[in-house]
Amino acid sequence: MKKLKKYYILFTTYRDYIKFAPFRWIKNFLWFYKDYRWYKKNIASSSFKMYGHNLFPCLQDKTALTPVEPIYFYQDSWAAEKIFAYKPSHHIDIASAVKTIGIISGFVPVTFIDIRPIEVKLPNLFFKSGTILDLPFPDSSVESISSLCVIEHIGLGRYGDPLDAKGSEKAISELIRVTKPGGKILFSVPVDNECKIYFNAHRAFTPEYIFQCFTGCKVLEQRYIYGYEFGQEYDRERGFGVGVYLFEKT
Repeated sequence: MKKLKKYYILFTTYRDYIKFAPFRWIKNFLWFYKDYRWYKKNIASSSFKMYGHNLFPCLQDKTALTPVEPIYFYQDSWAAEKIFAYKPSHHIDIASAVKTIGIISGFVPVTFIDIRPIEVKLPNLFFKSGTILDLPFPDSSVESISSLCVIEHIGLGRYGDPLDAKGSEKAISELIRVTKPGGKILFSVPVDNECKIYFNAHRAFTPEYIFQCFTGCKVLEQRYIYGYEFGQEYDRERGFGVGVYLFEKT
């Protein structure tokens, strides 16, 4: 049974990377061609020109619901709400979603830390090259810091980083090291019914282990994402989800 499960996971992973759905493609192309012919026939009433060499078929967007990735939607909205509420003079983010950090920088100056530079510029968005395993800040110097859906990847080699069996724990220690007493840490990782590695995608944690890693901090808020639900309670029976946490260094 375990072998079957392993092969099923490999199959679904392969399917996600190489999607071959010829009947769906044909169906989508037929409605595209039908719409194209209508538009070509009625183009005279439009102020725009349409040329055959400018065709740009978008065949996947005709959906019944607006596509939303619930994890990033919930956790990023939650983090922005917290930062806007306690209004730090400057916020530090470690490798979270750049789009969200850019929005937050419209209200609070933000320094974004990553091993890879960003090419976009905003007046209140600053970049520093660095790794979460060696943050470019002195001890106890940061009043507000976040790292959302990042820690679980450290040391698994997925992004070209060195392999390290204790990568997540070392990264958490760095977050705590640079945060000043009374400073806030916004943090999210996958949670599960036990600590697991889904190699080489990510690790999953139990809340108990997260709290153990954040020794010297108190949890001000914890929330959990299961599918499209964003609730207050960790549910061990539901298995895989995402936990989001607001810590304060004591």
